[in-house]
Amino acid sequence: MKKNLPKIAIGFTFFVLFVIFSYFVHKDLFTQIDFNTTVRLQDKIPRRVDELFSIFSLIGTAEIAGIFLLVLLAIKRKLSLILTLPAFIALHVFELFGKTFVDHLPPPHFLLRTEKLVDLPQFYMRLENSYPSGHSARTAFISAILIILFAKSKKLSQNQKLIAYIAIGFYDVIMFTSRIYLGEHWLSDVIGGILLGASLGLISLVFVKSKDL
Repeated sequence: MKKNLPKIAIGFTFFVLFVIFSYFVHKDLFTQIDFNTTVRLQDKIPRRVDELFSIFSLIGTAEIAGIFLLVLLAIKRKLSLILTLPAFIALHVFELFGKTFVDHLPPPHFLLRTEKLVDLPQFYMRLENSYPSGHSARTAFISAILIILFAKSKKLSQNQKLIAYIAIGFYDVIMFTSRIYLGEHWLSDVIGGILLGASLGLISLVFVKSKDL
């Protein structure tokens, strides 16, 4: 348990930062930065990536992310991961809470570039408020878990771990960028989602030990 204290401390620190950042978002302190970031990304990134980024919108849905998490837990089959599912559910509770009580309108429709690839409920839901980004939160949540699992693994070499970290980081950058570029979320929504997801992901691994991996 003592070895997990740094991880727990970082997780709670991220959550406190999420709460503080949420207050600032509620006070509309990032309006200009949000708008400028979206416009600049859409000006600099070619429209031919719309479909590719829309695929990431599909991958990041609660349905797909949930299935991936269940498969991961089925593969590991470790009791030490028992908090992962409750934490994943809590993530969506906090997301709903934010989108209910943090006054933060989503980008206007003229900025929206998402292509509807399949008929999933999330493609037709656009809530009144957009904070925090659920896609970003789920991505950060799963990425935090994967990074810790890889870091504690006794079966992987350092080079293999490095490749895994780079792959996770590359995926995360594309996912986070896609949320802003597609006009689904503002930069502040994505930052809030990252803080929320990373915090709960780290906290959910409180019982994980190296011998379990």
